[in-house]
Amino acid sequence: MIYKILFPTLLLFLAVTSCQKDFLDRQQPGELTFDKFFQTPEHAEQATNAVYNQFRSFDCVGLGYLGCTDIISDDSDKGSTPNDQPPLTDIDNFTLDPSNTYFSAVYRGYYRAIARANIAIENIPQIDMDAALRDRLVGECRFLRAYSYFLLVQWFGDLPIITRTLGADDYYAQTRQPVAEVYNQIESDLLAALAVLPEKDAYPAEDLGRVTKGAARGLLAKLYMLKKDYEKAEQYCMEVINSDKYSLLPKYADNFKQVGENGAESVFEIQAAALPTQQAAGPGASPYNMIQGVRGNPNLGWGFNRPSDNLVTAYENGDPRREATVIYVGEVLPDGVTEVKDNPEILNERFNQKAWVPAHPGLQDNGPGNIRIIRYADILLLAAEALNENGKSGEALQYLNQVRKRARGTNQIILPDVTVTDQSQLRDRIYRERRVELAMEQHRWFDLLRWGRAASVMQAVGKNFVAGKHEILPLPQTEVDLTGMPQNPNYN
Repeated sequence: MIYKILFPTLLLFLAVTSCQKDFLDRQQPGELTFDKFFQTPEHAEQATNAVYNQFRSFDCVGLGYLGCTDIISDDSDKGSTPNDQPPLTDIDNFTLDPSNTYFSAVYRGYYRAIARANIAIENIPQIDMDAALRDRLVGECRFLRAYSYFLLVQWFGDLPIITRTLGADDYYAQTRQPVAEVYNQIESDLLAALAVLPEKDAYPAEDLGRVTKGAARGLLAKLYMLKKDYEKAEQYCMEVINSDKYSLLPKYADNFKQVGENGAESVFEIQAAALPTQQAAGPGASPYNMIQGVRGNPNLGWGFNRPSDNLVTAYENGDPRREATVIYVGEVLPDGVTEVKDNPEILNERFNQKAWVPAHPGLQDNGPGNIRIIRYADILLLAAEALNENGKSGEALQYLNQVRKRARGTNQIILPDVTVTDQSQLRDRIYRERRVELAMEQHRWFDLLRWGRAASVMQAVGKNFVAGKHEILPLPQTEVDLTGMPQNPNYN
């Protein structure tokens, strides 16, 4: 089964509703119900696929996700027209409060992914099937659960840790656990996944894009960087590098085109496909491309997540990564034909080229572009950062300069190798390189938080950032009202 495309509708219903009793009094003959599910290896695979599918939902990769990653940072502005989606304007300007609908969206979306993972992790081991496949599928689900918590803990801080299917009496009885405990849960899931997942090249072609050992190692490295455990971060970065399963693509821009999907540089990405029979976002598609697509004539999208003025000026002279990241009015799109026209409703038009996709079946929201979560360049720069923090500046330069060399290509005039070995100076160079290499890929906000630079950077670009408050988002007010959980500081 190609999990990028095929997802049984019934299973998605079961995953959302958990194992609660069917509200219908009578069952249709031959109907598949929860008590008849988790009987075969196919059911195990379908349950796992249902977890992956959640990551293409609007809650997980839609306006809330982009608002709480790129738009909240100095990489981008809200975009679109001034009066479109005021809650995003509030996030962009830090005039946000707990009633913001997009905080509810990402909270709901990633906890739904966790709920689906919990169902699969609990029930797949009960199936009589090949042990290696069984363990691998459970490992995939544990990785996906860890990834969900990894995002949520950075956004909201202390969290309810839910690792089982909840009963009717459990939903409103959850309590927030300290950040350190959430980190421990993420670490536990990733280590368990790492023990059973295969390497990238061990999957058959139809399963390309599933979670791998490299993805588990990469997310572990990110977790340890978050915890400032630089020795372990270095260890897992080097395990990815020394596995010889990944390499930088010769052309930076190819990472964000169809030719680069699941390629040599891909460590983990969310799969998507526009199917000819779909007229809107369905089992294979995501809204990610549509939201950031060029708005106006041609009408390819909504025009949100506009690369900021500050980002445009962050690149060194001649850096080709800026051109690969930003689409300007008057530019011909990568299809070589379509010119971006001026839209008088949108000021200072520019768009995220990394989210661009060619013409495809269905409507705008039938987005076929994979969502890049971890690239090899990200791992190289994390390795450089960890090595520098561990007093190994000479080794750090090796990985930093690999990224710069690929970016400059055959042009030997631009982006010269970095040679500074002073730890503080090299740290700043690595920080800058992460920004321009990974711009508009939803990394910047989390980097600023873990570096402790969010307040100074946000205030420098004129945002209403309050230190000691805005480093974490408010819990959705609906969650506070329903559960009685305490709100984050200074949001009451």
